Amino acid sequence: MAAVSGPVPRAARAPAMPFILVAVLIDMVSVGLIIPVLPALVGTFTGSQADQAFWYGAVAFAFGVASFLSGPVLGGLSDRFGRRPVLLLGFAGLALNFYATALASALWVIVLARLFGGAMQTNIAVAHAYVADITEPAQRARRFGLLGAMFGIGYTLGPVIGGVLGSIDLHLPFWVAGTLALANTLYGAFVLPESLPHDRRQPFDWKRANPVAGFRALAQLRGVGPLVWVIALAGLAQFTMHMSWVLYTTFKFGWGPKENGWSLFAVGVMAAIVQGGLMKRLLERFSPRRLAALGLVSSTLCYLAWGLATEGWMMIAIIVLNLFGFTTVVAIQSLMSNAAGEHEQGRTMGSIASLNSLMGVAAPVIAAALLGAVSHRPPGDVWIGLPFFFCAVLQGMATVVAIRHFQRDRASNAAAPAAP
Repeated sequence: MAAVSGPVPRAARAPAMPFILVAVLIDMVSVGLIIPVLPALVGTFTGSQADQAFWYGAVAFAFGVASFLSGPVLGGLSDRFGRRPVLLLGFAGLALNFYATALASALWVIVLARLFGGAMQTNIAVAHAYVADITEPAQRARRFGLLGAMFGIGYTLGPVIGGVLGSIDLHLPFWVAGTLALANTLYGAFVLPESLPHDRRQPFDWKRANPVAGFRALAQLRGVGPLVWVIALAGLAQFTMHMSWVLYTTFKFGWGPKENGWSLFAVGVMAAIVQGGLMKRLLERFSPRRLAALGLVSSTLCYLAWGLATEGWMMIAIIVLNLFGFTTVVAIQSLMSNAAGEHEQGRTMGSIASLNSLMGVAAPVIAAALLGAVSHRPPGDVWIGLPFFFCAVLQGMATVVAIRHFQRDRASNAAAPAAP
């Protein structure tokens, strides 16, 4: 009789999409839990809407600064030591961040906790590098779409659960989020296999592990350099929207954590449907470049419509109509990943994350200023939508840069002599 085999050792498991998808799903649920309640928690330490907007911006600013500085470092470390240990570091850092925030008795504690969490959290970038390690270039857009679907499902479940838990106790979502992040750390330690073989690892270089060097390397990627500006402009628009969403809907429509949780549920559902279900069909009909352009145009109109919305239900309807907007990030990241070498996926994705984090640093300052300028206006006033009008302008600029780059690149390829 054949011997009964025991559990397969982690080192013997071949890296595959299901492993990283599970890790990303748990990660995004934990992050999504706190989205609808963090502004309200900050508000318990302030005395006015203007102060709430300012300190919420300060909390997000701290997280963004730390992420900006750490992105290329942790991306480079993942190229040197592998994806798995850096992911574990990020999961553990998130758990400590959530628990510290739940225990916070003053605003400075929340700011410090978010600063630490931002320094540790580059899970999204490393997850994309993990997928690039195990995927042929032609399939990366579709697989990045599957990752995006996990983000969407996480944002579907997280904010709704967080909104419900937050209506019971504002601290409860942070305790649950910390527990999920801790569970993800254990999952990574005992289940998640490494994706980067030793023969594809790169020595760590401090001279290259800084945001400026990372941005320079992105700009020099063949055929996609100008897309750095698109990532920056679109990222600033997206982060400003994220920073403004909860307070905007509170000021304009009188929403609370539960309503904001359901609105973010709609975002997650659409992301899961488009990136997880429709992406394959869309890629059969449109190239990644065409999808990027269509998504940028759609999102520009979406930001404008959100700012002009006169009823709360319109916010949900606009989310549903913005189908192509959910393809933009996936399409651009696949273009950047395919242009990078196999040995530089971690640094490339880390630099993209750092660039987004830089926009995340600027966004809280901008959002706080814009929201503070309109916080005195009565509910329903059209000028409360000022942050979204600003986002529409940024996204429109990104659209122009992307379309002009794609047109020049197509003309250059058409003029190039055919290979013998």
